Amino acid sequence: MNESEVIEICRESIIVMLQLVGPIMIAGLVVGIVVSMIQTVTSIQEQSLTFIPKMLVVFGVTIWLLPFMLATLNTFTQHLTDRIVQIGTNG
Repeated sequence: MNESEVIEICRESIIVMLQLVGPIMIAGLVVGIVVSMIQTVTSIQEQSLTFIPKMLVVFGVTIWLLPFMLATLNTFTQHLTDRIVQIGTNG
């Protein structure tokens, strides 16, 4: 295994991580902005008001995207183990 293969594996790992976490982070960001705008308009500055909707949306999006996340992680893991086997047979 040379440096380019290691860099390729790291690049693929980062892409998979962004695919798994990106939608959840974007959903939390959108809810945070909406709740912040509502707080600004109504002058309500309660800290728990931002926490509870974000927590519920992040939990809901995670449950909703769980099949996609598991399929993506399964594909990546199979690809990675195939590379490990290939390295073992070549070395």
